[in-house]
Amino acid sequence: MTMHSSTTFAATWTPPTPVAELVAEGRSRREQVPRSTISRLTERDRDPLGIIRAQNATRVPELVPLRNERMSANPFAFYRGTAALQAADLAADVHSGILVPSCGDAHVANFGFYASPQRTLAFDLNDFDEAAWAPWEWDVKRLVTSIVVAGQATSRDARVVDESVLAAVRTYARAMAAATERAPLARYFDHFDVEAITSTADKQTRAVVREAVREAQKRTGERAARKLTERLPDGRLVFVERPPTMVHSTDEVESRLRDNVAHYVASADVSIRVLMSNYSVSDIARRVVGVGSVGTQCSLVLFQDGAGNPLILQAKEARQSVLVEYGKVAQPPAYDRAVEEVGEGARVVSLQRILQAVSDPFLGHLRAFQGDFYIRQFHDMKGGIDADTLEDGPFRGYAEACAATLARAHAQSAETARIAGYIGNGRVVGESMLEWAHAYAALSRRDYDAFVASL
Repeated sequence: MTMHSSTTFAATWTPPTPVAELVAEGRSRREQVPRSTISRLTERDRDPLGIIRAQNATRVPELVPLRNERMSANPFAFYRGTAALQAADLAADVHSGILVPSCGDAHVANFGFYASPQRTLAFDLNDFDEAAWAPWEWDVKRLVTSIVVAGQATSRDARVVDESVLAAVRTYARAMAAATERAPLARYFDHFDVEAITSTADKQTRAVVREAVREAQKRTGERAARKLTERLPDGRLVFVERPPTMVHSTDEVESRLRDNVAHYVASADVSIRVLMSNYSVSDIARRVVGVGSVGTQCSLVLFQDGAGNPLILQAKEARQSVLVEYGKVAQPPAYDRAVEEVGEGARVVSLQRILQAVSDPFLGHLRAFQGDFYIRQFHDMKGGIDADTLEDGPFRGYAEACAATLARAHAQSAETARIAGYIGNGRVVGESMLEWAHAYAALSRRDYDAFVASL
């Protein structure tokens, strides 16, 4: 005899929408937003240099020249530093209306290797400063445009660049379609390790990955401590200053450090709270990182245990996501509440944990007197692949690896099936994305030329 539960569930249970129905909903959305419209870059009055100046006005004044210098190095460096500008431009375009947790800055240089908690190397997105909810195609457009910009920066054959973009979009489409056939739990546990990347790669690509892995494995916290610190006669470890990229913090910052560390530890996983009880803070210094991030508050915090062993954590300022500030995307109420209650650092940490397959166990956040911050390990086998230096075959393979990784991140959303239905096999969307990417790469190049001329 079959036993049933009480009638309460029978009366109130609402079954989840079947996957086939969600796919059909995505397909029907093409009637409101034809896939060909994705190709249209909206012409509008814009002030790209004004956006850059507005960002610079809120940053550490003495570091603004360094930010300008790094962004002016080449068109790809400029593209890396202008996520805000692209978000503003995307906001003017027609989009699918299908929102997912998004990276916000998914260019090819923001994918890379890092150590998992199991000490194996994972490959994933590695920058979440701009993460928020946004239309799925915004991340894809930033990715494929970066493929075009990176390809053009090294005078790569146009055919290779175009094929790499189309291959990346097809890979994204196939990955999203495949995700609809798997349970959300199975998608959650998906991850890309080094073996997964190299198992089907050609000989050239395997060689590139092996070299990148060797470099990443050298970038440990212990190695960073040897390079960046020295031990005083009393046994205390301190950072060695290297102005302007490494300087000690002000007395005011240092005096508040103890409370800040306590707030961070309270936000971290309980296992990290226990681990950190073995350490004491020994020093703090301001450290300049990245291209677009230059001028924001970023510090390295040095800890040591009773035997003098070092641990370096990075505290990085978290500002409002460009997807919200410039992209004007309305966020879920829970998102807005979290930011209001505990700050933008919590946003970065939360979205990183959603989008990455495995994340740094030291992730945490705090709201301090000088702003909102998120905290992570410094280095810990972090590394990447320089797309500019790749031969044509590995360049295309790397573009596809980034697209597959991005699809895995977006597939954590309940919108996966709708996206798959909307995209289809990726042919129409691929051609549309390619057209948009070339148009935006040309626009970004004009912005770059104007930016360099303004310095």
